[in-house]
Amino acid sequence: MPQPIASPTTATEFRLAKSGIRIAPSLLAADFARLAEQAALVEAAGAEVLHLDVMDGHFVPNISFGVPVIESLRPQSKMFFDTHLMIEEPKRYAEAFVKAGSNHITFHVEAPEAKPDPMAVVDEIRRHGASVGVCINPTTPVAAIEPILEQINMVLVMSVWPGFGGQKFMAEVLRKVTELGQRLRADQRLEIDGGIDAATIADAASAGADTFVAGTAIFRKKDPVAAMCELHQLAVAAQGIA
Repeated sequence: MPQPIASPTTATEFRLAKSGIRIAPSLLAADFARLAEQAALVEAAGAEVLHLDVMDGHFVPNISFGVPVIESLRPQSKMFFDTHLMIEEPKRYAEAFVKAGSNHITFHVEAPEAKPDPMAVVDEIRRHGASVGVCINPTTPVAAIEPILEQINMVLVMSVWPGFGGQKFMAEVLRKVTELGQRLRADQRLEIDGGIDAATIADAASAGADTFVAGTAIFRKKDPVAAMCELHQLAVAAQGIA
């Protein structure tokens, strides 16, 4: 039986154990002229996790933000920075993102630098003090992460193609969510990202996800706080958690 992997301690004492539903607002959908203000808004409403989508314009067909933005936000927030590297070279840039303030880094198993040896990426991220997640695209099978499944803190299942927010939820990925939910240990979390909103979060929660990335469903609403709270309530109800 593999030993539990220790997670870094943060000011919010976030835990990567499967104890409780977490909504992770995605800053990609926020107003970029007011990033600190919008991050503070969801933190004050109880968000423990802030999802940070980093895109390089090569691995995915979009460019978002990078190290300077995370570095600027870090002193403004106590949230757990869940950084999703949608880039070709996650191993190369892991140190920079951890130093900028990322508590956790998720990389894509499909990334060119990760394909030959994904465990090398895991080791590099952990060497710099962050917890580690691996992401699989909608058509990537669970078998692709089999060699490192026991060694990571979190699996992220994409329910849209990475690169742009506001896409339609791909329900077919829920089969993978169910499979992973049955296999992961109690100290590993299962995150889903893409098209998560009030109409889809219950299905994702019922399938076994416990961490839900939501961008447009929170930041593009008139009342982001109410939207976030509704998502949390729907996920909790779907899993029958008191």
